[in-house]
Amino acid sequence: MAAATALRIGVVGGSIAGCAAAVAGSRSGADVTVYERSGAELQDRGFGIVIPPPLHRELVASGYLDARMETAPVATRVWLTREPGGRSTRELARQSSPVTPCNWGLLWRSLRAGAGAVRYLRGEPVTSVGEGPDGRAVVTTARGSEPYDIVVGADGHASRTRQLLAPGLTPEPAGYLVWRGAIPLSALAGHPRELELLRGAWVTIGFPGGHGIFYLIPGTGDRLLAYAIYGRPPASPDADADPGPYVRELAKEHFPAAWAEIVGHGTHRTTACHPVADVQVPRAARAPLLLAGDAAGVSRPHTASGAVKALQDALCLERVLRDEPTVGAALERYADERTAAGAHLVELGRRMGRAQVEETPDWAAMGQEEVDVWFRGVLAGTRHYLYEQPGAAVTA
Repeated sequence: MAAATALRIGVVGGSIAGCAAAVAGSRSGADVTVYERSGAELQDRGFGIVIPPPLHRELVASGYLDARMETAPVATRVWLTREPGGRSTRELARQSSPVTPCNWGLLWRSLRAGAGAVRYLRGEPVTSVGEGPDGRAVVTTARGSEPYDIVVGADGHASRTRQLLAPGLTPEPAGYLVWRGAIPLSALAGHPRELELLRGAWVTIGFPGGHGIFYLIPGTGDRLLAYAIYGRPPASPDADADPGPYVRELAKEHFPAAWAEIVGHGTHRTTACHPVADVQVPRAARAPLLLAGDAAGVSRPHTASGAVKALQDALCLERVLRDEPTVGAALERYADERTAAGAHLVELGRRMGRAQVEETPDWAAMGQEEVDVWFRGVLAGTRHYLYEQPGAAVTA
């Protein structure tokens, strides 16, 4: 875009999506300001996420991420369940599924550094986003108002900027929950077999009405065991209760003994419970406003695409700003590409949720062939980086 150097871009939200969008705008030559409502360091959030290895390589090569940011890549997915009538572990299947696990906080820190000279205003909540008489966007905070050629709404799943493009649109609940967190690696000290498995694979443990996912991620010192456990809410939910005890009880009831002990003995860090929901805007951009990350669309976490989608949104934003002659043309192209991608993820996430939580198979009756056939049916011909090769040969 010939006029990119004159562009002013305001970003509402300074998390993963906001920092990635800031890098995209800066790399395209724009003057970027990020408004982050929290005054705290976001890097303290230590949840695990995974991204596709090719995307990680692209982000490093293009300068979004520091090559020194630690990751914990693995190439295989292993399906486990509890042996019927007992508490021992039964392996169901192995599938080729290369992923690059990251620590959310370390990823944020790397993106924040990659944004360079971008103006990042911490503790600066946006009170409104509007449109001025000249067609430019206006961002208002307690300090006053500033005009921008583009405003990127990157304010998460409960986005207020989303309402400007899709008034009244809210996430649709799935009816089940996900418990997420991280456990110090010391919880695996008495379980060498499980630790060895996790050094080369990410693990799914199936049980009636849900499943748990486990993988290693970098920590600020030693590695951590990240988990996401999906299931129905407790009979008497307490929104203010510590989710750790319920996670331990869920594991004790459904997991093989070794994995229940790992969950039970670990001192849980950054444990959180989230209702699972999804939403997708009809159009991800309309000049002068653009939505990125969860603000544009939320898919169920089975797609492992929250951070991935935000990073892909940023790469698309940089590309259209460089290639298109006007702001309007750039945002139209962005909307075409990213709205379709978001809708695909929402539909895939719903199918994954039905298959792995709402209508779980008889895990104990399944083996390699049954898991592969079942998963091909769930995919229904679609492709996704976690699930592209059910049935591919894996060396145990």
